[in-house]
Amino acid sequence: MENKKLLIERFKRDMQIRNFSPRTIATYSGKISLFLDYFSDKNIANLSLEELKVYMFYLIKERNNCASSIKQVIGAIKNFYVLTLNIKWAYQNLPQPKVQKHIPVILSKESVCDVINSPSNIKHQAILVLFYTSGIRMSELLSLKIIDIDSQRMQIRVLGKGNKYRYTILSEYCLKILRMYWKKYKPVNYLFNGVKKGTKYSNTSVRKILQKALKKTGITKKICIHSLRHAFATHLLETGTNIVVVKNLLGHTSLNTTMRYIHLQKHPNLEQHPFDDFFKQL
Repeated sequence: MENKKLLIERFKRDMQIRNFSPRTIATYSGKISLFLDYFSDKNIANLSLEELKVYMFYLIKERNNCASSIKQVIGAIKNFYVLTLNIKWAYQNLPQPKVQKHIPVILSKESVCDVINSPSNIKHQAILVLFYTSGIRMSELLSLKIIDIDSQRMQIRVLGKGNKYRYTILSEYCLKILRMYWKKYKPVNYLFNGVKKGTKYSNTSVRKILQKALKKTGITKKICIHSLRHAFATHLLETGTNIVVVKNLLGHTSLNTTMRYIHLQKHPNLEQHPFDDFFKQL
């Protein structure tokens, strides 16, 4: 068996050939690095199902890996075996952890407006406005190029998961803020530059922008950048937008993923709680 460094480099190359996203390549490479360290004294090509189970148990009990992290580990190992080792995946009976589904917090339109209008820095405001009005992901926003903003057709070209492009909508308000931002900062290459022009803005900086905005507005709910994407989808459905349209704007592969937002929207026929009139009589 080749040494660890060469195996990981081969794995990275094989994932790049298959057009895996940079984020997935980095995540899977890290998982395989730990995997190879754990089985450094064994031939990984001949591991048994029981040995893999023991490894998963070690990750859960000793390294406190959550269910979603374990699923990533299994995905990394499977791709490593098939793509790099050229070994057929024969561990279909490897237990898959059940990932607990969390119901995201949905901000009201009023609260969203408070958040996106709170920054005094126009760049920070442009980032928050773009998140909410387009429904894009963190990685997608950081990868946006200046040429991806199409003001003629009022749409944004987005490089999404699996390196697949899609288009989402561009609002008049967002375009106005973006133009104000562009005049002041004159970004180069990427729409939002890092410290050095022409480089990507960092996700850490984006998170800090949101946290400052939440603190300024007094919102104490558990909110993250992805919450603006959740709000985008839910508010669109509440205005009567077809769910297939919402699916395409979000870049979901399956409609089932988008269906979760059906349960998060306010019921259109229950603007007022049906029991309120009764309590008013007491």
